[in-house]
Amino acid sequence: MTLTLTVSDEVRALAPGFTHVAIEAYGLVNGPSTEGTSALLDDAARRLAVRLDGRAPHEDPHMAAWRETYTAFGSKPSRTRNSAEALAKRALSDAGLPRINVLVDVYNAISVAHLIPVGGEDADHIQGGMRLVRATGEEDFVTVAGGEEAVEHPDAGEVVWRDDAGVTCRRWNWRQGPRTRLTEESASAVFLLESLAPMPVADVERAGAELAELLEKFSPGARITVHAPE
Repeated sequence: MTLTLTVSDEVRALAPGFTHVAIEAYGLVNGPSTEGTSALLDDAARRLAVRLDGRAPHEDPHMAAWRETYTAFGSKPSRTRNSAEALAKRALSDAGLPRINVLVDVYNAISVAHLIPVGGEDADHIQGGMRLVRATGEEDFVTVAGGEEAVEHPDAGEVVWRDDAGVTCRRWNWRQGPRTRLTEESASAVFLLESLAPMPVADVERAGAELAELLEKFSPGARITVHAPE
């Protein structure tokens, strides 16, 4: 892997059933949402409704596992939902899923269809390797508040993704910082699909394979590598 991804022993101890699949992609072509990505999001919402069969997203066993894990590191899961549960709620609402840009639409569609947290980071803006750690509380998380850049600090013990410059995503996969967000200019990316037991690893692999196929469809000629689950 061109970009190193590591999961700390402390996080492994907190969530021994955690698995992630990483996809590296270079030579991507991003841009505004299209009719194609909009249709993809609508289809993902339909697939989600079939999967849930009338249940609320948090009643799904995989989402329940994420809620238990959030509680274990001190976050309130009903207030700070994991990214998949938050997207699923939006998908089932009257407002529906947001249209952001091609790459974000594609990975959001996979997240909703498979009910699994999926994130995308601009590889050109990551400094050093990415690490999933329990925060000390002193790390910087640069975000935007009221239209102005603001620096927050995670809670001590909070699970965060970070690189050499600071936190890139708070509360595991709850809120991504703007520094590494995929924009319409992004051409290189790393996508992360994250699961907890009881989701079978094979289900995570299938979701990753579908994401890779969609990336190839929307960015013909891109160099895409799907890494084995870890």
